[in-house]
Amino acid sequence: MPADLDRLAAEYWDYKMSQAPTNAMMLGDHRFDTEMEQLDEATELAQASRLDEFAAAAEVLDPDDLTTDQRVSRDVLMYEAGAKAAMLRHATAEFDVNPHVGFQSVLFTVVPFLPLTEPQHAEDVLVKLGKLGTTFDQAIERLRAGVAAGRTPLRSHCGMVVDQVDEYLASPIDEHDPFLRLRPPPQLDEPDAADWRARLAAVVRDVVRPAYGRFRSALADEVAPHGRPDDKPGVCWLDDGEQIYADAIYQYVTLRADPEAVHEIGVQTVAALEDEYRALGPEVVGTDDIAAIYQRMRNDPALHHSDGAAIVDHSERAMAKAKAAMGAWFGRLPQADCVVMETRNGPTAFYQRPAADGSRPGIFFVNTADPARWGTFEIEAMAYHEGIPGHHLQLAIAGELEDVPTFRKHALISAYAEGWGLYTERLADEMGLYSSPTDRMGMLSADSMRACRLVVDTGLHALGWPRQRAIDYMLAHSPLSEASVTGEVDRYIGYPGQALSYMMGRRQIVRMRRDAEAALGAAFDIKGFHDTVLGHGLVTLGVLDQLVGEWVTAAQATS
Repeated sequence: MPADLDRLAAEYWDYKMSQAPTNAMMLGDHRFDTEMEQLDEATELAQASRLDEFAAAAEVLDPDDLTTDQRVSRDVLMYEAGAKAAMLRHATAEFDVNPHVGFQSVLFTVVPFLPLTEPQHAEDVLVKLGKLGTTFDQAIERLRAGVAAGRTPLRSHCGMVVDQVDEYLASPIDEHDPFLRLRPPPQLDEPDAADWRARLAAVVRDVVRPAYGRFRSALADEVAPHGRPDDKPGVCWLDDGEQIYADAIYQYVTLRADPEAVHEIGVQTVAALEDEYRALGPEVVGTDDIAAIYQRMRNDPALHHSDGAAIVDHSERAMAKAKAAMGAWFGRLPQADCVVMETRNGPTAFYQRPAADGSRPGIFFVNTADPARWGTFEIEAMAYHEGIPGHHLQLAIAGELEDVPTFRKHALISAYAEGWGLYTERLADEMGLYSSPTDRMGMLSADSMRACRLVVDTGLHALGWPRQRAIDYMLAHSPLSEASVTGEVDRYIGYPGQALSYMMGRRQIVRMRRDAEAALGAAFDIKGFHDTVLGHGLVTLGVLDQLVGEWVTAAQATS
């Protein structure tokens, strides 16, 4: 039985990498470097069928014949493959136009960091990018099918992506082009490197930019005229929207949850945060009036950055403090380092795992395209979430685990990943990492955003909220700027369910810790708890609950 599981896990990982060649390359797996992702319907349906086969093969394995780690592998494979297959069958590519995390935007962030460590990698990436036109053409065909079926994206999102592409196409083809920021492998001497860069520029000129242009034209001329208006942004306005959202919640939260119940949890969490704002408000902004606190945090220039370099420096100083303190709170520490890097594309902040081959450290990116969008109070909480003790400890440790299947080291489970990231923002307060009451106010601001997400995501996708109502709610119940709120709401519209994973995941991790503390009393060990949570890679919340429960039982037996 274990041999069957090992074989299945290896086959599953190889299949995942073959279907996501760019992700494989980012992880240092160069078997598929000449390939690009396929977005056509036939490939998508074939992927769903194959993933269902993997889930079914795992389900028939008897858990009583498996060790704890093997049971975790079985359960994670069943969840990950099954949840992904269900979402693929919803054909969301037919209406997936996302100005923030759409593939046309993600490419700008990912491609410059593809690890070209050997001369062959540099040759292969030229072939890979030469196929990007086919990928864009497939995306266009999917959107055309959506128009024909009456399943269309938000009209305003089409306009945002058109503007995004126009800005890119108007820029010069030089070293600032995201695709030309790729670095040649160190083995190439300067003449060979110059020749390679010239050939890369030709691919960008002849393939990449024309593909973006075709995508832009299709959005503007064929899709946008049929797009949904801003008062119908959620998937609930689609015929199969209720099931899409139910499956999206399961994919991102790993639990089945009623949208109205999640909505109410959000409302209650938002209200509870107001007491904490009132306690800090007088010291930070001179008042305990909630509306006044939000306005000062949102509009006071003294509480906002004006320079991208200062944001990066602030982030690096926060990371240095966290690195110095993490040994007192964690028994297992990552071998890979984590660095801060500035970007002007993609989400406001995000983390990228270290390469599996050790060629690249963990990176957390901070988007400085609009420095004033960043409150000075936001930086530390963001750094602790994206870097240490947040995603870097979580994902770097997962990648360094031994004697577990490779797919577990790189599983994509949002409720665990983002739940841990949000948990560590409060943990950083316990660790004494926040520099001032102002920085602690940033912790509350981050909580407000994630609590509002429970209200707004369910409001949009289950309760039929218009886009403006979602924006108005977040402005009334958080200190986020209008630009930030608008960007957040647009992200939720194009990414149903994902926004729930942060607060729903943290609530479960906090509940597990409290249960463990109650059961163990003085014998509770925070390092042991954290090592248990981090020591098995990314898992579902149900599996994590079992693992923590087993750790508690073992601790009781030895205390």
